[in-house]
Amino acid sequence: MLLSNTEYIPGHAISRHLGLVQGSTVRAKHAGRDIMASLKNIVGGELKGYTELLNESRQEALDRMQEQARHMGANAVINIRFSTSNIAAGASEILAYGTAVVLEQRVPPVPAGH
Repeated sequence: MLLSNTEYIPGHAISRHLGLVQGSTVRAKHAGRDIMASLKNIVGGELKGYTELLNESRQEALDRMQEQARHMGANAVINIRFSTSNIAAGASEILAYGTAVVLEQRVPPVPAGH
């Protein structure tokens, strides 16, 4: 499945728009990560535990969005966006959404004389 944050994919024509697809996950912070994050706030630096958590969450949201698109018969999702929100104390949602489409490969024109 092709994924793009643009409105089209070069070299392909959109033959059908199937509609909005989305995938989300809600994750809670780990107490151990909170302790380490508090220490990092004092000395500075990347919060690697949170970076990993966010990367895993984004991938899970994308996977769920792609699965929904497959069920609709799509072979691509365009105009993909991410959104985050706090659900409860210590828990956040990551949402991936886009437009499910069916793409056709464009056939380049054959040069004259061939």
